[in-house]
Amino acid sequence: MNDSNIFIENTEERAFFEGMISFRAVVAAIREKNSDRKIEAVYFDTNKKQKLSKHLSYIKAMSHELSFPVYFTEAEEISSMTNGNSHGGILTVCTKRTYPALDKADMLKKDGFYIMLDGVEDPYNFAFSVRAAYAAGADGLILPERNWMSAAGTVCRSSAGASELIDTMIFSDKTLKVFKNAGYRIVCTALENSLPLAEANLKKPLLAVIGGERRGISSNIMASADEIVRIEYGRNDFNESLPAASASAIFSFEILRRNS
Repeated sequence: MNDSNIFIENTEERAFFEGMISFRAVVAAIREKNSDRKIEAVYFDTNKKQKLSKHLSYIKAMSHELSFPVYFTEAEEISSMTNGNSHGGILTVCTKRTYPALDKADMLKKDGFYIMLDGVEDPYNFAFSVRAAYAAGADGLILPERNWMSAAGTVCRSSAGASELIDTMIFSDKTLKVFKNAGYRIVCTALENSLPLAEANLKKPLLAVIGGERRGISSNIMASADEIVRIEYGRNDFNESLPAASASAIFSFEILRRNS
C-alpha cells in the first residue's frame, strides 16, 4: 500500500474505471481470463478508509494477487482524473483490452445466444444494451469495428460491469459465414418487411442483431438474416424506432423466455 501524489496519465492506451462495481468487473474478467487488461493502479479516497473498509480489504487482497499498487489521495484529485465525481472514491487504471476477431467456428458455443449491436451512436445507449443482453444470458457480444469500447470506463460503469464480463469479439469479413457454418440463425430487427417478434423463431443457436435508431443495421448483415423481426407497438400511429437499449432488453429477454 502506498500514499502517493503520482498520477497516471489518461491516454488512448489506458482505461479509467470509476467505482467499486467496475473494479470488481475488471478483476473478475482478468481472473476468468476473459480479458488481457492489466491493472496499473487503484486510487482510493483517503477519507473513506473506514467507511469503505470492506471494499478496501478486497482491493488489498487483489493488489497482492494481481500485483498492482494502491494509492491513497483526496477525492478532488481522483475527480481530476475522471469525467466527473461519480467514482465514489475508487478509481482503477488499466491497460487497454484487445478483442479477437470472430473468424473461427470454435470461438462460438455450440448452442449459444450472441448479440450484435450495430450503429449505436451513444455510449450510454450501447452500455444499457449490453447490460440487458448480459442479464438475459447472452453468451457473447459481437462488436462492429466502429464501437464504443474506446470509452471502456463509461461503458463499464453504465453497464454495471457487464461490458467487461461478457465474452466479446470483433465482427470480421468471416463472421457471418462462421455463424452460418456453425448452424446459427441470424435474426435482425427492423420495422419494414418484418415479422412480429411473437411470430419469430428465436430458438438457439442464435445471433440477434440490433441496430441504432439512426443508422440501423448494415446492409450486408441484413442481407444475411434468416428473419427480420419487429417489436409490436401499442400505438399504430407511432413509426419511430425504439432506443437500442429498449430493443435489446425486449429482444434478449424474449430469447431467454423462448429457450427456458
